[in-house]
Amino acid sequence: MNTYTIDLSLRPTTFDLWHVCLAGTAALLALILIVVLVSVLLGMRRCKSAVPTVAPMAPQPEVKIVEKIVEVEKIVQAPVPEPVVLKEATPDAALQLLSLLQKEARFIDFIKEDVSAFSDAEIGAAARVVHQGCSKAVSEHFTLAPVSNDPEGNRVTLNKGFDAASFRLTGNIVGEAPFTGTLVHKGWQITDLRLPKLTEGHNAKIVAPAEVEL
Repeated sequence: MNTYTIDLSLRPTTFDLWHVCLAGTAALLALILIVVLVSVLLGMRRCKSAVPTVAPMAPQPEVKIVEKIVEVEKIVQAPVPEPVVLKEATPDAALQLLSLLQKEARFIDFIKEDVSAFSDAEIGAAARVVHQGCSKAVSEHFTLAPVSNDPEGNRVTLNKGFDAASFRLTGNIVGEAPFTGTLVHKGWQITDLRLPKLTEGHNAKIVAPAEVEL
């Protein structure tokens, strides 16, 4: 049996293809080893840098409860003024009064007469008759009293809230009451009314029936 002895101290004297392959393989393995070592070192460095650092906790903001006062303006609608109700006057009373003036003083005959052809004396005499008859009719059916008891021509003062139906202002009206002025007319008011009652079916529009003498 043949025995082969390898002398490791011997150096190759020739450089053939086998030796070239062997040297290339050794160089490639060495390069691979270097790459693996470099990769391991880089991986360890990345792991260290990837460890999260615990940042110090920021102080919690202090919560303050603020009470906000809201003012609410309550709008109250002004009361609507009541509508003015106009009272319709019945014409029967006015027609009845006109009939009384015609009956006592021939009032309608006087105002419908064309007085341009008469003298002042004749008109005055007729007016006296009409005046007497009208005075009688009014005094018989109405009680009159002055609105103001002050004599005409006196200075009077109307305070705030005076009855505008009882006093009528004339002249230069400026500002608000009180008003001070001269009493020009004392006015009249009816304190009692005594009109005769009408029969059923009476035609009040006939204030003066036609007269037929037989």
